[in-house]
Amino acid sequence: MSSAGWPVAPLRAAAREQPRLVAALLAVAAVAWWSTAVRMAGMDQGPGTDLGAPVWFVGAWVVMMAAMMLPSAAPVVVLYARMAAGRGPAPHAFAAGYLMVWGLAGMAAYTVADAGRALCGSALAWDGAGRWVAGGTLLVAAAYELTPLKDACLRRCRSPVGFLMSSWRPGLLGATHMGARHGAWCIGCCWALMASLFALGVMSLTWMALVAALVLVEKTVPWRRAATWATALVLLVLGVVLIAAPGRLPGMVVPGGAAGGGDMPATVDMEMR
Repeated sequence: MSSAGWPVAPLRAAAREQPRLVAALLAVAAVAWWSTAVRMAGMDQGPGTDLGAPVWFVGAWVVMMAAMMLPSAAPVVVLYARMAAGRGPAPHAFAAGYLMVWGLAGMAAYTVADAGRALCGSALAWDGAGRWVAGGTLLVAAAYELTPLKDACLRRCRSPVGFLMSSWRPGLLGATHMGARHGAWCIGCCWALMASLFALGVMSLTWMALVAALVLVEKTVPWRRAATWATALVLLVLGVVLIAAPGRLPGMVVPGGAAGGGDMPATVDMEMR
């Protein structure tokens, strides 16, 4: 270590560990997708889906984030492992800190949704303001894609070398702290996309897959600005169609109606699973 705590040991061992670490992260993501599909089967009620009890939702949310975010976060975790020269379980602590912050974001989202229902009640019903709130959320998310704040957060997610060098902390606690800080930048980058997931149906595997794909494209393709403009266009189109003709969205479950391209699943009690 240098006086600033920056590792200067050879990185060959970490390079040899890289394929195994990537495989482990993708395996966790695959198991999380499977678990999410099993736990949420038949629960998609479209916009305004019942979130269940807080503990159940936060647990399900963390698993969802592992499924959706670990593939796009894998390059950062691998870079951290290489900089740490592969010593100990620090990369796993980094990933745990990353998911911990997303868990806190899930708790905040649950609180906001629950407070909205308590304050507005039936005003947020689909036949009332519900459609406009859901569609408006998508339009706001589209606009956020083109803001300087989104660009700043995305740059740190795509090029984390400067972040890792400037905030390096040794040990397991240091790895967890750094993972949490990187997760905070990731939330700044992706919060609008996650809000879009709530607007479309937070218990829908279809919309989960779409949002996860958009996140992966934004963070990994070489053309950053093209990716954000494409994401903004997708969200804009979804928002307009959701307001104007929600039944035309394939896989969309319209509250009190039918799912686009299929029947609406039966309501499932989600209080405890």
